[in-house]
Amino acid sequence: MDRIRNFCIIAHIDHGKSTIADRLLEVTGTVSERQMVDQILDDMPLERERGITIKSHAIQMRYHARDDREYTLNLIDTPGHVDFSYEVSRSLAACEGAILVVDASQGVEAQTVSNAYLAVDAGLEIVPVINKIDLPGAMVPAVREQIIDLIGCREDEIILASAKAKIGIDEILEAVVQRIPQPKGSDEEPLRALIFDSIFDPYRGVVVYLRVFGGTLQEGNELLFYNTKKTFRAEEVGVLELTRVRTKIIKAGDVGYLIAGIKDVHDSSVGDTVMNALVPASESLPGYR
Repeated sequence: MDRIRNFCIIAHIDHGKSTIADRLLEVTGTVSERQMVDQILDDMPLERERGITIKSHAIQMRYHARDDREYTLNLIDTPGHVDFSYEVSRSLAACEGAILVVDASQGVEAQTVSNAYLAVDAGLEIVPVINKIDLPGAMVPAVREQIIDLIGCREDEIILASAKAKIGIDEILEAVVQRIPQPKGSDEEPLRALIFDSIFDPYRGVVVYLRVFGGTLQEGNELLFYNTKKTFRAEEVGVLELTRVRTKIIKAGDVGYLIAGIKDVHDSSVGDTVMNALVPASESLPGYR
């Protein structure tokens, strides 16, 4: 578990969040340049049209760091629009850290502030990034000051980047590994996993995206969805790369998916805790509403 990092990227609309995500996927070799449809995480047609991230996707990358160790990085995409603040809070709850992206030509804006506060409230380690430093209108010194005022970081903690020009991407990956804490929890605890999203698959029913905080979740387990009091049997379990990759088991610290014959999206509500129905944990994860 000491080589797992769970993080998200937060930013005001159009500050380059999706482009940074694309570059991280490219540099880690998760996708090739040929596969790179711009803004790969936003694969709902409505999102492409409106240019805002609506559905939280999660994607796993492998990164060979400068310390010569390989890390598993789970990037949990957060809705970028203020109307989705509860969903954002659950995505953040699934992470230990956040990359805060600010456009060098626009500076800190309203959404930057609200998302930064949500991340601070969630206890996340924040990695600040000034993006688009190659734009003619870039105001790096001023934006640096704004970020320091906002989150109280040191000047040398702010990474200068341009996702379009591929500047600073390695530094961002190193900061994720070095600064964002590893997950807590152990495989020996009773199972507790947080639902941070779900999608409907016409062939498989509801696909639940979750983060395991304790215990293990494996195929064949009888599961209790704590707040809806529904029980299901785990049919397929795995991790989320560009597509679903079946692993049959996910453990404490992991981010993955669950297919359990769920027919109605409302049975898997965001923020609910998934437990083992036979040996349920004594309490659910906090924050459900």
